[in-house]
Amino acid sequence: MTGHAGGLEDPSAEVLAQAAAAFGLLASAARLHLMWALSQRESDVTHLADRVGGALPAVSQHLAKLKLAGLVNSRREGRRQVYYVDDPDVVTVVRVMVGQLTARSYALAPVRELRGNGG
Repeated sequence: MTGHAGGLEDPSAEVLAQAAAAFGLLASAARLHLMWALSQRESDVTHLADRVGGALPAVSQHLAKLKLAGLVNSRREGRRQVYYVDDPDVVTVVRVMVGQLTARSYALAPVRELRGNGG
């Protein structure tokens, strides 16, 4: 049975499973940070590790998982492996989510400061 929400048919079980797997990967703060960095510009693993403050082997493993899920891609440039997000929709999802939460945290910052100062 397929339901409708806003005129759209419910996605198939397969599509929902794929989306859940992708969101599961993005539930890791480290992988989400990598996706955020790659949504800004492509980079190699060394620069990504520096940017996100992670150990090189851990960042490589995160990138391998993201690549296996099809969220990132890579290409060889000489001896370097350059990673990038090839899907503009994935970039949009990451930018919107992180951007909205960042904006909310800035909007709540004065309230937190007041509460912290006994106000």
